Amino acid sequence: MSVRVRFAPSPTGPLHIGGLRTALYNYLLAKQKGGAFILRIEDTDQNRYVEGAEEYIQNALAWAGIPPDESPINPGSFGPYRQSERLSIYSEYVGQLLKEEKAYYAFDSAEDLEKERQKASEHKGHFSYDCHTRMSMRNSLTLDKETVAKLIAEGVPYVVRFKMDADRIITINDEVRQSITVNTNTLDDKVLFKSDGMPTYHLANVVDDHLMEITDVIRGEEWLPSLPLHFLLYEALGWEPPRFAHLPLILKPNGKGKLSKRDGEAGGFPVYPLAWNGISGFKEDGYLPTPLLNFLALLGWSNKTDEEVLDLQEMIDAFSMDGIQKAGARFDVEKLRWFNQQHLQKMDDDALLEQCLVRSPQLKDVLHDRLKKALLLVKERLVFPADLEREHGYFFSAPEIYDEKAVAKQWKEETAELLEDFMALAQSSSFEASALEDCLKEYVSAKEIGIGKVMAPLRIALVGSLKGPSVYSLMTFLGKEEVAKRIKRAITQLKP
Repeated sequence: MSVRVRFAPSPTGPLHIGGLRTALYNYLLAKQKGGAFILRIEDTDQNRYVEGAEEYIQNALAWAGIPPDESPINPGSFGPYRQSERLSIYSEYVGQLLKEEKAYYAFDSAEDLEKERQKASEHKGHFSYDCHTRMSMRNSLTLDKETVAKLIAEGVPYVVRFKMDADRIITINDEVRQSITVNTNTLDDKVLFKSDGMPTYHLANVVDDHLMEITDVIRGEEWLPSLPLHFLLYEALGWEPPRFAHLPLILKPNGKGKLSKRDGEAGGFPVYPLAWNGISGFKEDGYLPTPLLNFLALLGWSNKTDEEVLDLQEMIDAFSMDGIQKAGARFDVEKLRWFNQQHLQKMDDDALLEQCLVRSPQLKDVLHDRLKKALLLVKERLVFPADLEREHGYFFSAPEIYDEKAVAKQWKEETAELLEDFMALAQSSSFEASALEDCLKEYVSAKEIGIGKVMAPLRIALVGSLKGPSVYSLMTFLGKEEVAKRIKRAITQLKP
Protein backbone atom coordinates (compact mmCIF):
# COMPACT_ATOMS: atom_id res chain seq x y z
CA MET A 1 0.00 0.00 0.00
CA SER A 2 1.25 3.48 -0.88
CA VAL A 3 2.16 5.67 2.09
CA ARG A 4 -0.72 7.88 3.21
CA VAL A 5 -0.29 10.28 6.12
CA ARG A 6 -2.58 12.87 7.63
CA PHE A 7 -2.36 16.10 9.58
CA ALA A 8 -5.53 16.35 11.63
CA PRO A 9 -5.76 19.60 13.61
CA SER A 10 -8.80 20.86 15.48
CA PRO A 11 -10.07 24.31 14.39
CA THR A 12 -9.87 25.74 17.89
CA GLY A 13 -7.45 28.59 17.12
CA PRO A 14 -4.33 29.38 15.11
CA LEU A 15 -1.83 26.73 14.11
CA HIS A 16 0.97 26.54 16.68
CA ILE A 17 4.55 26.14 15.48
CA GLY A 18 4.53 22.62 16.95
CA GLY A 19 1.56 21.78 14.74
CA LEU A 20 3.41 23.11 11.70
CA ARG A 21 6.35 20.81 12.52
CA THR A 22 3.96 17.83 12.78
CA ALA A 23 2.51 18.73 9.39
CA LEU A 24 6.03 19.07 7.97
CA TYR A 25 7.17 15.62 9.13
CA ASN A 26 4.03 14.08 7.64
CA TYR A 27 4.63 15.96 4.39
CA LEU A 28 8.31 14.93 4.20
CA LEU A 29 7.53 11.25 4.67
CA ALA A 30 4.70 11.33 2.11
CA LYS A 31 6.80 13.05 -0.56
CA GLN A 32 9.83 10.87 0.05
CA LYS A 33 7.76 7.70 -0.37
CA GLY A 34 5.70 9.01 -3.28
CA GLY A 35 2.59 8.94 -1.12
CA ALA A 36 -0.18 11.35 -0.16
CA PHE A 37 -0.38 14.05 2.52
CA ILE A 38 -3.93 14.59 3.78
CA LEU A 39 -5.41 17.46 5.78
CA ARG A 40 -8.39 16.38 7.89
CA ILE A 41 -10.22 18.86 10.10
CA GLU A 42 -11.25 17.30 13.40
CA ASP A 43 -14.15 19.55 14.39
CA THR A 44 -16.29 17.22 16.49
CA ASP A 45 -15.84 19.42 19.58
CA GLN A 46 -18.24 22.17 18.57
CA ASN A 47 -17.88 23.96 21.93
CA ARG A 48 -14.25 24.78 21.12
CA TYR A 49 -14.75 25.61 17.44
CA VAL A 50 -13.28 29.01 16.48
CA GLU A 51 -14.49 30.84 13.39
CA GLY A 52 -11.72 31.31 10.84
CA ALA A 53 -9.39 28.70 12.36
CA GLU A 54 -9.83 26.16 9.56
CA GLU A 55 -9.09 28.77 6.89
CA TYR A 56 -6.07 29.90 8.90
CA ILE A 57 -4.68 26.33 9.02
CA GLN A 58 -5.06 25.90 5.27
CA ASN A 59 -3.49 29.30 4.57
CA ALA A 60 -0.57 28.52 6.88
CA LEU A 61 0.21 25.25 5.10
CA ALA A 62 -0.03 26.98 1.72
CA TRP A 63 2.30 29.80 2.81
CA ALA A 64 4.80 27.30 4.24
CA GLY A 65 4.91 25.48 0.91
CA ILE A 66 3.58 22.14 2.18
CA PRO A 67 0.03 22.04 0.76
CA PRO A 68 -1.98 18.83 1.29
CA ASP A 69 -2.77 16.51 -1.58
CA GLU A 70 -6.26 16.00 -0.19
CA SER A 71 -8.22 18.41 2.01
CA PRO A 72 -11.64 19.99 2.48
CA ILE A 73 -10.87 22.45 -0.34
CA ASN A 74 -9.05 19.91 -2.50
CA PRO A 75 -10.98 16.68 -1.91
CA GLY A 76 -9.87 13.28 -3.09
CA SER A 77 -11.80 10.02 -3.06
CA PHE A 78 -11.68 9.54 0.74
CA GLY A 79 -13.86 12.46 1.85
CA PRO A 80 -15.50 14.22 3.46
CA TYR A 81 -12.44 15.76 5.11
CA ARG A 82 -14.27 17.44 8.00
CA GLN A 83 -15.31 15.14 10.80
CA SER A 84 -18.52 17.10 11.33
CA GLU A 85 -19.56 15.93 7.85
CA ARG A 86 -18.85 12.25 8.66
CA LEU A 87 -21.18 11.73 11.65
CA SER A 88 -23.29 8.99 10.06
CA ILE A 89 -20.11 6.98 9.49
CA TYR A 90 -19.21 6.89 13.17
CA SER A 91 -22.68 5.72 14.24
CA GLU A 92 -22.21 2.54 12.21
CA TYR A 93 -19.02 1.58 14.03
CA VAL A 94 -20.36 2.48 17.46
CA GLY A 95 -23.25 0.17 16.66
CA GLN A 96 -20.80 -2.60 15.76
CA LEU A 97 -18.92 -2.23 19.05
CA LEU A 98 -22.17 -2.23 21.05
CA LYS A 99 -23.48 -5.28 19.23
CA GLU A 100 -20.26 -7.19 19.88
CA GLU A 101 -20.31 -6.05 23.56
CA LYS A 102 -17.01 -4.22 23.17
CA ALA A 103 -18.69 -0.99 24.21
CA TYR A 104 -21.65 -0.13 26.42
CA TYR A 105 -24.21 2.57 27.21
CA ALA A 106 -23.54 4.62 30.35
CA PHE A 107 -26.41 6.65 31.85
CA ASP A 108 -24.52 8.14 34.78
CA SER A 109 -25.33 11.81 35.26
CA ALA A 110 -22.76 14.51 35.93
CA GLU A 111 -23.95 14.47 39.55
CA ASP A 112 -23.44 10.70 39.79
CA LEU A 113 -19.87 11.00 38.56
CA GLU A 114 -19.12 13.90 40.88
CA LYS A 115 -20.32 11.85 43.87
CA GLU A 116 -17.96 9.05 42.91
CA ARG A 117 -15.08 11.51 42.64
CA GLN A 118 -15.86 12.93 46.07
CA LYS A 119 -16.04 9.48 47.62
CA ALA A 120 -12.68 8.57 46.13
CA SER A 121 -11.20 11.87 47.28
CA GLU A 122 -12.36 11.26 50.85
CA HIS A 123 -10.31 8.09 50.83
CA LYS A 124 -7.39 9.95 49.23
CA GLY A 125 -7.93 8.17 45.95
CA HIS A 126 -8.88 9.01 42.40
CA PHE A 127 -12.05 7.86 40.68
CA SER A 128 -11.67 6.23 37.30
CA TYR A 129 -14.51 4.76 35.27
CA ASP A 130 -12.82 1.46 34.45
CA CYS A 131 -12.90 -2.31 34.77
CA HIS A 132 -12.77 -1.96 38.57
CA THR A 133 -15.71 0.44 38.96
CA ARG A 134 -18.02 0.02 35.97
CA MET A 135 -20.07 -2.78 37.55
CA SER A 136 -21.13 -0.39 40.32
CA MET A 137 -22.27 2.31 37.89
CA ARG A 138 -25.50 2.93 35.95
CA ASN A 139 -24.82 1.40 32.56
CA SER A 140 -25.91 -1.36 30.20
CA LEU A 141 -23.57 -3.80 31.94
CA THR A 142 -25.49 -3.47 35.21
CA LEU A 143 -29.01 -2.78 33.91
CA ASP A 144 -31.22 -5.30 32.14
CA LYS A 145 -31.95 -4.92 28.43
CA GLU A 146 -35.53 -3.75 28.99
CA THR A 147 -34.42 -0.95 31.29
CA VAL A 148 -31.69 0.13 28.85
CA ALA A 149 -34.17 0.21 25.95
CA LYS A 150 -36.66 2.18 28.06
CA LEU A 151 -34.08 4.78 29.11
CA ILE A 152 -33.00 5.27 25.50
CA ALA A 153 -36.62 5.54 24.34
CA GLU A 154 -37.35 8.15 27.01
CA GLY A 155 -34.42 10.26 25.84
CA VAL A 156 -32.37 9.88 29.01
CA PRO A 157 -28.89 11.25 28.20
CA TYR A 158 -26.17 8.65 27.79
CA VAL A 159 -22.66 8.18 26.47
CA VAL A 160 -21.09 5.14 24.88
CA ARG A 161 -17.95 3.88 26.61
CA PHE A 162 -15.30 1.47 25.40
CA LYS A 163 -15.22 -1.74 27.42
CA MET A 164 -11.57 -2.00 28.32
CA ASP A 165 -10.29 -5.54 28.81
CA ALA A 166 -9.07 -6.39 32.29
CA ASP A 167 -5.78 -8.05 33.15
CA ARG A 168 -4.13 -7.72 29.75
CA ILE A 169 -0.56 -6.76 29.01
CA ILE A 170 -0.28 -5.20 25.57
CA THR A 171 2.86 -4.20 23.69
CA ILE A 172 2.74 -1.54 20.99
CA ASN A 173 5.51 -0.40 18.69
CA ASP A 174 6.17 3.30 18.25
CA GLU A 175 8.56 4.42 15.51
CA VAL A 176 10.20 6.92 17.88
CA ARG A 177 9.97 5.21 21.26
CA GLN A 178 10.13 1.61 20.03
CA SER A 179 8.31 -0.89 22.30
CA ILE A 180 5.65 0.40 24.74
CA THR A 181 4.09 -2.03 27.24
CA VAL A 182 0.85 -1.25 29.09
CA ASN A 183 -1.34 -3.08 31.59
CA THR A 184 -5.00 -2.56 30.63
CA ASN A 185 -5.94 -2.41 34.32
CA THR A 186 -4.43 1.08 34.33
CA LEU A 187 -6.71 2.30 31.51
CA ASP A 188 -10.20 3.72 31.90
CA ASP A 189 -13.29 3.07 29.80
CA LYS A 190 -13.07 6.12 27.56
CA VAL A 191 -16.17 7.75 26.12
CA LEU A 192 -16.49 7.02 22.40
CA PHE A 193 -19.79 8.76 21.77
CA LYS A 194 -20.93 11.83 23.71
CA SER A 195 -24.40 12.67 24.93
CA ASP A 196 -24.73 15.32 22.21
CA GLY A 197 -24.48 12.63 19.56
CA MET A 198 -20.93 13.57 18.54
CA PRO A 199 -18.06 11.08 18.53
CA THR A 200 -15.00 11.77 20.64
CA TYR A 201 -11.61 12.20 19.07
CA HIS A 202 -10.66 8.65 20.04
CA LEU A 203 -13.33 6.95 17.96
CA ALA A 204 -13.45 9.42 15.08
CA ASN A 205 -9.73 9.48 14.40
CA VAL A 206 -9.42 5.68 14.44
CA VAL A 207 -12.37 5.24 12.08
CA ASP A 208 -11.20 8.03 9.79
CA ASP A 209 -7.60 6.80 9.67
CA HIS A 210 -8.80 3.33 8.70
CA LEU A 211 -11.30 4.48 6.06
CA MET A 212 -8.82 6.98 4.61
CA GLU A 213 -6.22 4.18 4.44
CA ILE A 214 -3.69 6.05 6.58
CA THR A 215 -0.52 4.00 6.81
CA ASP A 216 1.47 6.16 9.26
CA VAL A 217 0.14 8.28 12.13
CA ILE A 218 2.73 10.93 12.99
CA ARG A 219 1.54 13.20 15.82
CA GLY A 220 2.71 15.01 18.95
CA GLU A 221 3.69 13.14 22.08
CA GLU A 222 0.70 14.61 23.93
CA TRP A 223 -1.28 11.82 22.23
CA LEU A 224 1.00 9.08 23.56
CA PRO A 225 -1.28 8.31 26.57
CA SER A 226 -4.11 7.66 24.08
CA LEU A 227 -2.09 5.18 22.04
CA PRO A 228 -3.17 2.04 23.98
CA LEU A 229 -6.85 2.91 23.56
CA HIS A 230 -6.43 3.58 19.84
CA PHE A 231 -4.50 0.35 19.40
CA LEU A 232 -7.27 -1.60 21.18
CA LEU A 233 -9.96 0.13 19.14
CA TYR A 234 -8.28 -1.07 15.95
CA GLU A 235 -8.25 -4.55 17.43
CA ALA A 236 -11.90 -4.37 18.53
CA LEU A 237 -12.99 -3.27 15.07
CA GLY A 238 -10.94 -6.00 13.42
CA TRP A 239 -8.55 -3.65 11.62
CA GLU A 240 -4.79 -3.60 11.14
CA PRO A 241 -3.39 -0.54 12.93
CA PRO A 242 -1.11 1.95 11.12
CA ARG A 243 2.46 2.61 12.13
CA PHE A 244 2.60 5.15 14.98
CA ALA A 245 5.21 7.84 15.67
CA HIS A 246 4.89 10.33 18.51
CA LEU A 247 7.04 13.45 18.12
CA PRO A 248 8.95 15.10 20.97
CA LEU A 249 7.81 18.42 22.39
CA ILE A 250 9.14 21.77 21.25
CA LEU A 251 10.46 23.25 24.47
CA LYS A 252 10.75 26.79 25.78
CA PRO A 253 14.01 28.61 24.98
CA ASN A 254 15.30 27.71 28.47
CA GLY A 255 14.47 24.05 27.83
CA LYS A 256 11.94 23.82 30.67
CA GLY A 257 8.42 22.96 29.55
CA LYS A 258 6.42 23.18 26.33
CA LEU A 259 6.76 26.31 24.17
CA SER A 260 3.73 28.59 24.56
CA LYS A 261 2.39 31.84 23.17
CA ARG A 262 3.47 33.53 26.39
CA ASP A 263 7.08 32.45 25.79
CA GLY A 264 6.95 34.12 22.39
CA GLU A 265 5.59 37.32 23.88
CA ALA A 266 8.30 37.32 26.55
CA GLY A 267 11.08 36.51 24.08
CA GLY A 268 9.90 38.81 21.30
CA PHE A 269 9.28 36.09 18.71
CA PRO A 270 6.12 34.58 17.21
CA VAL A 271 4.78 31.06 17.74
CA TYR A 272 2.27 31.09 14.86
CA PRO A 273 3.09 30.87 11.12
CA LEU A 274 0.76 33.77 10.21
CA ALA A 275 -0.75 36.67 12.12
CA TRP A 276 -3.80 35.87 14.24
CA ASN A 277 -6.10 38.44 15.87
CA GLY A 278 -3.45 41.12 15.88
CA ILE A 279 -0.65 38.80 17.01
CA SER A 280 2.22 38.79 14.52
CA GLY A 281 3.30 35.52 12.91
CA PHE A 282 6.59 34.33 11.43
CA LYS A 283 5.55 35.62 8.01
CA GLU A 284 4.86 39.13 9.31
CA ASP A 285 8.12 39.16 11.28
CA GLY A 286 10.07 38.62 8.06
CA TYR A 287 10.86 34.91 8.18
CA LEU A 288 10.67 33.08 4.87
CA PRO A 289 8.95 29.68 4.62
CA THR A 290 11.93 27.53 3.64
CA PRO A 291 14.29 28.58 6.47
CA LEU A 292 11.44 28.21 8.96
CA LEU A 293 10.79 24.66 7.70
CA ASN A 294 14.54 23.96 7.74
CA PHE A 295 14.71 25.06 11.38
CA LEU A 296 11.63 23.03 12.33
CA ALA A 297 12.84 19.92 10.52
CA LEU A 298 16.00 19.86 12.64
CA LEU A 299 14.06 20.65 15.82
CA GLY A 300 13.68 17.05 16.93
CA TRP A 301 15.11 15.26 13.90
CA SER A 302 18.77 14.52 13.23
CA ASN A 303 20.01 14.69 9.66
CA LYS A 304 22.51 11.89 9.08
CA THR A 305 24.70 14.20 7.01
CA ASP A 306 26.52 17.23 8.35
CA GLU A 307 24.42 19.56 6.23
CA GLU A 308 22.25 22.00 8.17
CA VAL A 309 21.03 24.42 5.52
CA LEU A 310 18.53 22.48 3.41
CA ASP A 311 15.90 23.41 0.87
CA LEU A 312 12.59 21.55 0.88
CA GLN A 313 13.66 18.92 -1.64
CA GLU A 314 16.85 18.24 0.32
CA MET A 315 14.74 17.79 3.47
CA ILE A 316 12.52 15.32 1.61
CA ASP A 317 15.53 13.36 0.34
CA ALA A 318 17.24 13.22 3.76
CA PHE A 319 14.22 12.60 6.00
CA SER A 320 13.91 9.34 7.91
CA MET A 321 11.75 8.30 10.83
CA ASP A 322 14.68 6.76 12.68
CA GLY A 323 16.27 10.21 12.89
CA ILE A 324 13.47 11.55 15.11
CA GLN A 325 14.64 12.03 18.68
CA LYS A 326 12.79 11.08 21.86
CA ALA A 327 13.83 14.09 23.92
CA GLY A 328 12.21 17.49 23.58
CA ALA A 329 13.93 20.08 21.41
CA ARG A 330 14.65 23.59 22.70
CA PHE A 331 13.35 26.48 20.59
CA ASP A 332 16.34 28.72 19.84
CA VAL A 333 15.23 31.92 18.14
CA GLU A 334 18.83 32.94 17.39
CA LYS A 335 19.31 29.68 15.50
CA LEU A 336 16.13 30.39 13.55
CA ARG A 337 17.43 33.86 12.67
CA TRP A 338 20.66 32.20 11.49
CA PHE A 339 18.71 29.87 9.21
CA ASN A 340 16.80 32.81 7.76
CA GLN A 341 20.10 34.61 7.08
CA GLN A 342 21.68 31.54 5.47
CA HIS A 343 18.75 31.02 3.13
CA LEU A 344 18.70 34.70 2.14
CA GLN A 345 22.35 34.40 1.13
CA LYS A 346 21.53 31.41 -1.09
CA MET A 347 18.68 33.19 -2.87
CA ASP A 348 18.94 34.54 -6.37
CA ASP A 349 19.71 38.26 -6.15
CA ASP A 350 16.64 39.36 -8.09
CA ALA A 351 14.36 37.06 -6.08
CA LEU A 352 15.77 38.44 -2.84
CA LEU A 353 15.41 42.00 -4.08
CA GLU A 354 11.74 41.30 -4.79
CA GLN A 355 11.32 40.10 -1.21
CA CYS A 356 13.01 43.28 0.04
CA LEU A 357 10.56 45.40 -1.95
CA VAL A 358 7.61 43.44 -0.56
CA ARG A 359 8.80 44.23 2.96
CA SER A 360 9.90 47.82 2.18
CA PRO A 361 7.56 49.19 -0.51
CA GLN A 362 8.97 52.69 0.08
CA LEU A 363 12.04 51.56 -1.84
CA LYS A 364 10.08 51.09 -5.06
CA ASP A 365 10.91 54.65 -6.06
CA VAL A 366 14.65 53.81 -6.06
CA LEU A 367 16.07 52.75 -9.41
CA HIS A 368 16.29 48.95 -9.73
CA ASP A 369 20.01 48.92 -10.58
CA ARG A 370 20.79 51.12 -7.61
CA LEU A 371 18.77 48.92 -5.29
CA LYS A 372 20.55 45.84 -6.54
CA LYS A 373 23.99 47.43 -6.03
CA ALA A 374 23.04 48.26 -2.43
CA LEU A 375 21.74 44.75 -1.86
CA LEU A 376 24.95 43.16 -3.13
CA LEU A 377 27.00 45.27 -0.70
CA VAL A 378 25.12 43.97 2.35
CA LYS A 379 23.50 40.72 1.25
CA GLU A 380 25.55 38.61 3.67
CA ARG A 381 24.50 40.87 6.55
CA LEU A 382 20.75 40.58 5.99
CA VAL A 383 18.76 38.49 8.45
CA PHE A 384 15.37 39.61 7.10
CA PRO A 385 14.47 41.12 3.72
CA ALA A 386 13.27 44.27 5.47
CA ASP A 387 16.81 44.81 6.78
CA LEU A 388 17.90 46.35 3.47
CA GLU A 389 15.93 49.46 4.34
CA ARG A 390 15.53 49.00 8.10
CA GLU A 391 19.21 48.43 8.93
CA HIS A 392 20.86 49.94 5.85
CA GLY A 393 18.67 52.90 5.00
CA TYR A 394 21.79 55.06 4.78
CA PHE A 395 22.15 53.81 1.20
CA PHE A 396 19.12 55.83 0.24
CA SER A 397 19.09 58.81 2.63
CA ALA A 398 21.64 60.63 4.76
CA PRO A 399 21.63 59.82 8.48
CA GLU A 400 19.58 62.22 10.60
CA ILE A 401 20.99 61.07 13.91
CA TYR A 402 24.41 59.77 14.91
CA ASP A 403 25.36 57.03 17.36
CA GLU A 404 26.29 58.95 20.52
CA LYS A 405 28.71 56.34 21.85
CA ALA A 406 30.51 56.06 18.53
CA VAL A 407 30.76 59.84 18.23
CA ALA A 408 32.06 60.24 21.78
CA LYS A 409 34.78 57.69 21.12
CA GLN A 410 35.78 58.53 17.54
CA TRP A 411 35.05 62.23 16.87
CA LYS A 412 38.02 64.34 18.04
CA GLU A 413 39.19 67.95 17.78
CA GLU A 414 41.15 67.27 14.61
CA THR A 415 38.48 65.06 12.94
CA ALA A 416 36.84 67.82 10.87
CA GLU A 417 40.15 68.93 9.39
CA LEU A 418 41.23 65.34 8.64
CA LEU A 419 37.95 64.59 6.84
CA GLU A 420 38.04 67.78 4.82
CA ASP A 421 41.64 67.20 3.77
CA PHE A 422 41.01 63.59 2.82
CA MET A 423 37.87 64.51 0.85
CA ALA A 424 39.81 67.13 -1.08
CA LEU A 425 42.28 64.44 -2.16
CA ALA A 426 39.54 61.91 -2.89
CA GLN A 427 37.66 64.34 -5.14
CA SER A 428 40.54 64.18 -7.60
CA SER A 429 40.49 60.37 -7.72
CA SER A 430 38.26 58.17 -9.90
CA PHE A 431 36.15 57.55 -6.81
CA GLU A 432 36.30 53.82 -7.39
CA ALA A 433 36.68 51.73 -4.23
CA SER A 434 40.25 50.63 -4.94
CA ALA A 435 41.36 54.19 -5.76
CA LEU A 436 39.71 55.55 -2.60
CA GLU A 437 41.47 52.90 -0.51
CA ASP A 438 44.84 53.84 -1.97
CA CYS A 439 44.07 57.51 -1.46
CA LEU A 440 43.25 57.08 2.24
CA LYS A 441 46.29 54.91 2.89
CA GLU A 442 48.55 57.47 1.24
CA TYR A 443 46.91 60.28 3.21
CA VAL A 444 47.31 58.70 6.66
CA SER A 445 50.83 57.62 5.82
CA ALA A 446 51.76 61.16 4.93
CA LYS A 447 50.11 62.48 8.10
CA GLU A 448 51.74 59.70 10.15
CA ILE A 449 48.46 58.78 11.83
CA GLY A 450 46.52 55.55 12.22
CA ILE A 451 43.94 54.83 9.52
CA GLY A 452 41.21 54.56 12.16
CA LYS A 453 41.46 58.30 12.91
CA VAL A 454 39.90 58.94 9.49
CA MET A 455 38.11 55.67 8.73
CA ALA A 456 35.89 55.58 11.84
CA PRO A 457 34.62 59.19 11.73
CA LEU A 458 34.20 58.88 7.95
CA ARG A 459 31.89 55.91 8.51
CA ILE A 460 29.96 57.84 11.16
CA ALA A 461 29.49 60.72 8.71
CA LEU A 462 28.22 58.42 5.95
CA VAL A 463 26.19 55.91 7.99
CA GLY A 464 25.46 57.54 11.34
CA SER A 465 27.16 54.69 13.21
CA LEU A 466 30.08 52.30 12.92
CA LYS A 467 28.14 49.60 11.04
CA GLY A 468 27.88 48.97 7.32
CA PRO A 469 29.87 47.58 4.40
CA SER A 470 33.29 48.66 3.17
CA VAL A 471 33.60 52.44 3.46
CA TYR A 472 35.27 52.57 0.06
CA SER A 473 32.45 50.64 -1.62
CA LEU A 474 29.88 52.80 0.15
CA MET A 475 31.59 55.99 -1.03
CA THR A 476 31.58 54.71 -4.61
CA PHE A 477 27.88 53.86 -4.30
CA LEU A 478 26.97 57.29 -2.91
CA GLY A 479 29.13 59.29 -5.29
CA LYS A 480 31.35 62.36 -4.77
CA GLU A 481 28.59 64.91 -4.30
CA GLU A 482 26.61 62.92 -1.73
CA VAL A 483 29.72 61.93 0.23
CA ALA A 484 30.81 65.57 0.39
CA LYS A 485 27.34 66.61 1.62
CA ARG A 486 27.31 64.00 4.36
CA ILE A 487 30.80 64.89 5.56
CA LYS A 488 29.91 68.59 5.66
CA ARG A 489 26.66 67.88 7.54
CA ALA A 490 28.43 65.70 10.10
CA ILE A 491 31.14 68.30 10.69
CA THR A 492 28.48 70.92 11.29
CA GLN A 493 26.45 68.79 13.72
CA LEU A 494 29.22 66.96 15.54
CA LYS A 495 31.49 69.72 16.79
CA PRO A 496 33.26 68.29 19.87
